[in-house]
Amino acid sequence: MREIVFDTETTGLSPADGHRLVEIGCIEMINRVETGRTFHSYINPTRPMPPEAQAIHGLSDAFLADKPLFAAIHDELLAFIGDARLVAHNAAFDFAFLNAELDQCGRPALGPERMVDTLALARARHPGAKHSLDALCVRFGIDRSQRVKHGALVDAQLLAQVYIELTGGRQIGLALVSQPSQPAAASAAATVTVIARPPRPHAASAEERARHAAFIARLVDPLWPQLEGVG
Repeated sequence: MREIVFDTETTGLSPADGHRLVEIGCIEMINRVETGRTFHSYINPTRPMPPEAQAIHGLSDAFLADKPLFAAIHDELLAFIGDARLVAHNAAFDFAFLNAELDQCGRPALGPERMVDTLALARARHPGAKHSLDALCVRFGIDRSQRVKHGALVDAQLLAQVYIELTGGRQIGLALVSQPSQPAAASAAATVTVIARPPRPHAASAEERARHAAFIARLVDPLWPQLEGVG
């Protein structure tokens, strides 16, 4: 199963207020394993950067001035995404901005059926706890030392690790945990690949049987004759 974990940075909180994307970072995963393939781009929003937004991600007007417009990168972005499921933290926010940009380019919106929201997963698994990306990294012991400010690619890389933990951890698909209930076991069985191996030869040779008999003959008052007929 192919999935894209992604994050965005923006000029504000809502595209309805004229705010735009300024950065997008994507991580490819297949069967919950990162493949090493990524997509990352800064984007010129063609509007001033509010100071409060710059304080979060550190992207200034001067830095973004020579970056491509979204229209120049959307074909490459859509090719990278393909038909994969899209994983994001507070996914409705990222989808709203991404779809607003696609609409300006005359491209169809990404449907909500493709959305996987790790914020909703975290709330269901740990109700009442803190669910920010930082808090989840702390909970799962994920190194976030590179996250000095918000950055789309760094945050997507962290989120990919969080997503793995929220969906079963590194053991997913492996029979290395305690026995689940019957319905859960039946579901998990579908994900386990069974590798058939030929039986190993293990019969003792004549020489080995002779050495064993000699060893038994030297034992004094062995226990097992007393147990004959028991059971």
